[in-house]
Order: sequence, then structure tokens, then C-alpha cells
Amino acid sequence: MTDAPVVLGIETSCDETGIGIVRGHTLLANTVASSMDEHARFGGVVPEVASRAHLEAMTPTVEAALAEAGLAFSDIDAIAVTAGPGLAGALLVGVAAAKSYALGLGVPLYGVNHLAAHVAVDQLEHGPLPKPCIALLVSGGHSSLLLVPDVAEEVISLGATVDDAAGEAFDKVARVLGLPFPGGPHIDKAAREGSGSAIAFPRGKIDDGTLDFSFSGLKTAVARWIEAREAAGEPIHVPDVAASFQEAVVDVLTRKALQACRKYDVHDLLIGGGVAANSRLRALAQERCDAAGVRLRVPRPGLCTDNGAMVAALGSDMVAAGVAPSSLQIPADSSLPITTVHV
Repeated sequence: MTDAPVVLGIETSCDETGIGIVRGHTLLANTVASSMDEHARFGGVVPEVASRAHLEAMTPTVEAALAEAGLAFSDIDAIAVTAGPGLAGALLVGVAAAKSYALGLGVPLYGVNHLAAHVAVDQLEHGPLPKPCIALLVSGGHSSLLLVPDVAEEVISLGATVDDAAGEAFDKVARVLGLPFPGGPHIDKAAREGSGSAIAFPRGKIDDGTLDFSFSGLKTAVARWIEAREAAGEPIHVPDVAASFQEAVVDVLTRKALQACRKYDVHDLLIGGGVAANSRLRALAQERCDAAGVRLRVPRPGLCTDNGAMVAALGSDMVAAGVAPSSLQIPADSSLPITTVHV
């Protein structure tokens, strides 16, 4: 697709300033400036700190992406930006920058949904998405099951978390275990030295007949288990706790995902979002998909976390599908529903 339009994507929904450049489904650049270190001492992302970091990082990160791709501003054919969901102030920085670049370059602007972009990014690694596919999106703010007839135009919500998202639970359990923020990578690492069957933690909503998720009770169960052992003066083997907690999360995620595949007679499952980088989730999903005759697609870890490449990928799909560009008056919508793929 050497003649496909070149799309620059801007992602600022949380704490990472991501700039990606694609030509069709070919990734030309993926540059990320993270403010994670600035949030670590607070044990979570501080919206005002994130917004200021985006302001400071935007121009140099765009310039770094252009340099990585070997392109100039004049080579850009369209701008795509995350319009929501996410932190309001952080989104505003990205949307304002995207409008400025689109206006200054005289190119079309595409405001896209952050969650749909997590689905679209897999095409940069594994080619066009099957139509339809089931997508399991797992991150710090979202745990969702989606039916995706066409990622550029239609995404249908099948289920979502009713309380804590999986990534949020990872962060909170890591804090209780004395592990650093963000918790996901540290729990994954600790769990490799432990047993996932050491402690029988609960599986929320596992057999409730819905495709929704709940991880708040699991998080509380881990905290109460630790408190009881500490009160009794008993040692706590962190790897076993981490592995058992992790197993409870990925058990529910993969069971529900395959339930969705069976219910809608879909034979392709995609997993995206930051938690998709978890090694146990990837392994168990592959094992269960193989047993069920379902084809599994998971992007490499660097494309699972928030990045501009995923936004550019979805924008490129919209250009190819002939979707009308967004207005320069588009808002940043912190609660943009997943069913709204394009703003």
C-alpha cells in the first residue's frame, strides 16, 4: 500500500503522549513520551500533572516521530486524534494540537475512539481484521467485550466492567503487596516465581449469564487475605499472592471472551489494551482458544499500551472506508461511549 495516505495519530488520553505515523497498515513511526515517573510517587495518575506533561511533550514528540519516519509535515495526508474516552484535560491537549496541525497543514481531521483504536492497532502487525471479530479490551480504565463488524464504522458493546477494571485491580493489589506503580508489570514478574493455584481467590460474575466483569470483590479479597495473615503474624509469600490474584483475573477474562465467541458464533478473538501485555493472559488465552478452535490475535506488548500508532491505524481505516472527516469544532469527550467510533 505504498500509495496509501500517510496518517499521523495523536494519543493523550492518560499519561502518555503518543505520536504514530502509518501508511495504510504499515507502521512508519511510533514515538511515546511517558509521564509515568511523575505519577509513581502518588500511586496513580494525577490528571493535572498528565495534562501539563502532554503540553510539554507534544511538539518534541511529533518532531521525533517525523524524524523516525523520515518524513516532513508536508508528507502528512491526514491527522487522527483520540477524542475520548480518557482524562478530560489530557484529551483537550491532544485534540487542540490535532486541530492546529490539521488546520495548519490543510489536511482532514479524524476524531477517534480510544478503545476502538486499541482494536485497530493489531492490523499494523497481523494485517486486516476479520469481519466480524470479538475484541477483549483490558486496561487500567476499561475491561470490555466488543463485537466488531467493522472497526472503522461499527463497534457493538457486549459487556463491560461494573466496577474496577482489570488494570485498576492490578494497581491496587500491587500497592497492597508493596510493589511499585504501575502494578501490572510488577505483578506479572512476581507471579512467575509463584503458584496460581496457591490461594483460591474468588472469580467475580464468572457464571452470572452476562458478559460483564467485576474485579472489585477480588481486589478486596486479596487485601483481606493479606490483613488476616499479617494479624496472625504469618509470612506472606508475595509471588504466590501475585500469581493467584493474576490467575483469577485472567481466568475470568478468557472465559468470558470465549463465551462471547460461542454466543455470537465468531471464530476470531483479539485482545488489546495495556493488560494484554500480561504474559499469563496471553498464554491462557492461547491455550483456551486453541482448545475451542478460535483464532487469537494479540499485538506485541509495545502496541498494547497507549500509543499514537493505534490512533493513526484507526484514522487510516476511516480514510480508506471513505468516512467523512471530523469538524474542527469536535469536543474532547471524557466519557465517549465505545459505540461512537468516530466523532
